[in-house]
Amino acid sequence: MIVPRGPQLRRLVGYVGGPLLLLVLYDGAVVLAFKVLGWTWIALPHIPLALFGSSIGLIVAFRNNSSYGRWWEARTLWGGIVNNSRSWARQVLNSMTPLKPGDNELMGDIQVRMVYLQIAWVHALRAQLRGQPPLDEIKDLLPADELARLQGQRSVSLALQMRQAELAKEVLEHEWIDSLQWSALEATLSDLMDLQGGSERIKNTPMPKQYDYFPRLFVQIYCLLLPLAMVLNMGWYTPLGSTLVGFIFLALDKIGRDLEDPFDNGIYDIPLSAMSRTIEINLRQMLGETELPDPLQPVDGVLW
Repeated sequence: MIVPRGPQLRRLVGYVGGPLLLLVLYDGAVVLAFKVLGWTWIALPHIPLALFGSSIGLIVAFRNNSSYGRWWEARTLWGGIVNNSRSWARQVLNSMTPLKPGDNELMGDIQVRMVYLQIAWVHALRAQLRGQPPLDEIKDLLPADELARLQGQRSVSLALQMRQAELAKEVLEHEWIDSLQWSALEATLSDLMDLQGGSERIKNTPMPKQYDYFPRLFVQIYCLLLPLAMVLNMGWYTPLGSTLVGFIFLALDKIGRDLEDPFDNGIYDIPLSAMSRTIEINLRQMLGETELPDPLQPVDGVLW
């Protein structure tokens, strides 16, 4: 995610630099053909640019609204993951009461393991959504026996949730919590599973191909018609007017395509790495740890 920090001219120019350069060259060729070669037939001043532009603008705006809706839903889902992860750790750490003094050590070990499983689940889910190896992200968070359980699992995040549910049941069998407290833990796990499912739905359901193909095609056709409609009235200034209008439509088209997949590990996605690190810091702090990792900072204006 790009962090606002004032205008970035280099990134702005590079955003649609290639297509815009081609448009400038094409505009220049049209002007030269009309002014120097005398090809007056290429001028098409009666093309209804305003009508075409309005129609294409509506189509592109509709596609962009759909793309932003996906991006914002992804951000909302991960906001829920942040909140429910904190709730899970709070429930685990505050709801258990040992029956015997000898249970303190075992209970404390299970509590730490349950919280670290949640941290690992967040990192594993992030890696899966980005198409990265999840075990590489959690190998420093879990003991060897827990990592051995995850070898060969198709969905590491799902396996981690199953392990959390097993430990919650074990805690209930030890009678450190009652059935109502166990139900609360299960409800939190269910909420986290729903949030995972929502994220996977966005990741695994791309925008319909028509939403990507036709708006781009219409924008390209419109940019090709621009200098033909302007050259008779604007003459040598045609590239200026055509390029400015074309830049607006090319930028709008690219914005929609960039927001379609908020889990693509690109600079326009939601900052999963930073959010995962925030969850890890919060949960380890709740465990009473003092040596915590630092929050992720933007790199070249991008928060990952």
